[in-house]
Amino acid sequence: MNVKQVKAFLAVAESMSFASAATQLHLSQPALSLSIKSLEDNLGGKLLTRTTRHIALTPEGEALVPLARRLLAQWENAEDEMKQRFALQLGKITIASMPSFAASLLPKAIRNYHASYPNIQVAIDDVLSDIVVEMVRNNQVELGISFEPSNLVDLSFHPLYEDRFIAILPRDHPLETQETIAWQALLEYDFITLQRPSSVRTMIENTLQEAGIELNVAFDAHQLATVGRMVSEGMGVAVVPALCRQQAIEQGAICRPVIEPEIRRRVGVICQPRSNLSIAAAAMLDVLINTYA
Repeated sequence: MNVKQVKAFLAVAESMSFASAATQLHLSQPALSLSIKSLEDNLGGKLLTRTTRHIALTPEGEALVPLARRLLAQWENAEDEMKQRFALQLGKITIASMPSFAASLLPKAIRNYHASYPNIQVAIDDVLSDIVVEMVRNNQVELGISFEPSNLVDLSFHPLYEDRFIAILPRDHPLETQETIAWQALLEYDFITLQRPSSVRTMIENTLQEAGIELNVAFDAHQLATVGRMVSEGMGVAVVPALCRQQAIEQGAICRPVIEPEIRRRVGVICQPRSNLSIAAAAMLDVLINTYA
């Protein structure tokens, strides 16, 4: 049973005329009769009785009429929904983003996207950067925003910009007067960072190890927002991505570039190859690139 056969049957059942139904469907009467015959053969019995002057529905034909109407309505709804999705008039996308980006830069891109595609729903999962990669790889989300991972394997990375890590200090700290702060000077004070596993902590540890600088951690936390609050309360100093600058300032901390050595890392969009993305996700990728790259 296919859609054309169902349409043919319903046109005849509602008009009780092969001539009217054929005109409505832009078919010849022999083609219409063949379509009805094929439907009956597929279902296993007569749906219509026909004489030269009269057409009537069999009991089975009567039973099929409401089913046929529902089937065609569902088909038309499905067709309409898919057309809306391809026209970006309907749909939903989910973005996994590291919290520092989600809380600072991402809202601007979402605002731009919503202005162009107001009927597409956007959900955000703010998770650690390592989890962002796994969510994309496991097809839990189509787009992820994070630092560039060391091993992409089958994923694509679209860079948006380069982030330079900064030192954050409590107010009235002895190092506040310096325009830039060297690691050796910073580590004279209690150091606060993220708990393992964390890509930020890994970058800090690897960079200092390469520079031959020993890292002693006094406190660690699960979220950068907590690290920032601990610093602003005078518990120590920290180094965080520049993404966190505004949040740190709002918490009352002082921000300075950290040098000797610097830590720089690209931030971008992680996703499956573009050909595998939904139309809505591909449009969001373009908005992110146009907004930040």
